[in-house]
Amino acid sequence: MNLLTIRRMQLIDVPVVHAIDVLSFSLPWPERSFRHEVTNNPASRCWVAESGTESQSCIVGMLVLWLIEDEAHIATLAVHPEQRRQGIGERILLSALQAAKSEGARRAYLEVRASNTAAQSMYDKYGFSLAGRRPGYYKDNSEDAILLTLENLNDLPEEA
Repeated sequence: MNLLTIRRMQLIDVPVVHAIDVLSFSLPWPERSFRHEVTNNPASRCWVAESGTESQSCIVGMLVLWLIEDEAHIATLAVHPEQRRQGIGERILLSALQAAKSEGARRAYLEVRASNTAAQSMYDKYGFSLAGRRPGYYKDNSEDAILLTLENLNDLPEEA
């Protein structure tokens, strides 16, 4: 039986995390950015979702969150294309936000492409609401970014 484990990202995870990012986004982060987040950014909270058995598992998703004062900023979240629509994104999102809440975060923010309705639907399910729009934000196609906020992390369910 496959188990899904959410855990903190380690430096050894970065090549796989970067590969998921490349498969998921038209403007992926450079691998060195993930290395920086794991090793040098004190505000960064990096997470991975690992699927498999006790003897063999693989990383299937990742999330980078910045904890700034009492705010959690979701910098990036991705699930491997072959593993999507299984609740992995929801599990890693909730785990990261609950951990941020335990460190004092009271609200959360993120940006999502206007065309990414699947992600928007997931965020809506957990109480994120429209906070604004950044016209032409994405450099590859000038697509707008939708700004979402979750004003009260106490409104989150404990699990997906």
